[in-house]
Amino acid sequence: MAEAVDVVIAGGGMVGLSLGLAFAHGGLAAAVADPVPPPAQQAETFDGRVSALSFATVRMFRALGVWEGLAAHAQPIRDILVTDARLGGTPSPLSLHFDSAELGGPLGYIAENRTIRRALFAAAEKTKNLRLVAPAAVLLLNARASQVKAVLSDGIEIEAGLAIAADGRESPLRQAAGIGVVRWAYRQTGIVATVRHDRPHNGVAYEHFLPSGPFAILPMTGDRSSLVWTERVELAEAMMKLPRGEFDREIARRFGAHLGSTHCEAMRWSYPLRFHLARAYVKPRFALAGDAAHGIHPIAGQGLNLGLKDAAALADVVLEAAAVGLDIGSMDVLARYERWRRFDSFAMAAATDGLNRLFSNDVAPLRLARDVGMGIVDRIGPLRRFLMRHAGGDLGRLPSLMRS
Repeated sequence: MAEAVDVVIAGGGMVGLSLGLAFAHGGLAAAVADPVPPPAQQAETFDGRVSALSFATVRMFRALGVWEGLAAHAQPIRDILVTDARLGGTPSPLSLHFDSAELGGPLGYIAENRTIRRALFAAAEKTKNLRLVAPAAVLLLNARASQVKAVLSDGIEIEAGLAIAADGRESPLRQAAGIGVVRWAYRQTGIVATVRHDRPHNGVAYEHFLPSGPFAILPMTGDRSSLVWTERVELAEAMMKLPRGEFDREIARRFGAHLGSTHCEAMRWSYPLRFHLARAYVKPRFALAGDAAHGIHPIAGQGLNLGLKDAAALADVVLEAAAVGLDIGSMDVLARYERWRRFDSFAMAAATDGLNRLFSNDVAPLRLARDVGMGIVDRIGPLRRFLMRHAGGDLGRLPSLMRS
């Protein structure tokens, strides 16, 4: 006998769990299935990355009861300094500075992904109408006229009005649904590590554009920063194999001396950088969200915020339909979500791809043009504040969970 819920979600990561919480808070019964046990997702060895949380994302987490378990572990971003330089060279005098004082509050927050997951799991445990099934993967979806049946790897069957794939970049359910993607791989690898330093960072995030790609220093709680180092694939492989002392010296070459002595904590991670965009976001009784729908370059730190905006928008559309008695899995309903999110996702993907291509080179005319561009933006207050609000997810049509 199959269990019955309103919505079944494949993928219990940060987007999938947020979706489940949004539906449950809106009065629908939701089941979230993930093949990785919750304790493993919260372990230090699972994921070394951090995420930049926009104003809009923080509002969403507050509304879903997540922020109360996360706030103490989230570092406010007070300033962002963007510079352009060759490795070992003097940064261009035409830099770009975003100051939180202009907006009257932090530019966002930096939090470790494992602490975000921990807060999401804690909120899920306290939420009625939300069931987390883990470890269990959604193996198969059988869509019918009025329902969809999900078959899980542990033998459980769940019937729902709507199934959502939030199961990652290589989404098996997206592939099973026959939804194609536009994709390419960057000849870059992202190296991630947590770095301790002698001097306080004062909440300043640094983005150094080097010829091989951006080198970001993101402030974390305590005298720690997250290193997000974009490097050419062949060189990244060599860097990952360096003994700890040599790796620390390579970090110091790129950090500079402003934070004093630096050393990497024990673990380091590397991730291939790729782009993809699904050719469709919905089919009858089926929708994509988060990385299953899109994957962008991390140059602007907007990947999670983009996925959570999917979750909030999909929750708005489905809950509004349910409130007036419409079929939440119908194409009429789901098409509204697709129209809302596909253009925004495409625009962000194109912008991050263009920025990476513009800055990840050492072509003299391009270097001059981008340095002059940064200098101009730095001197135009309204444009600078517009960009800060845009990065904070505070512009355009916002889902209800993300509004102030």
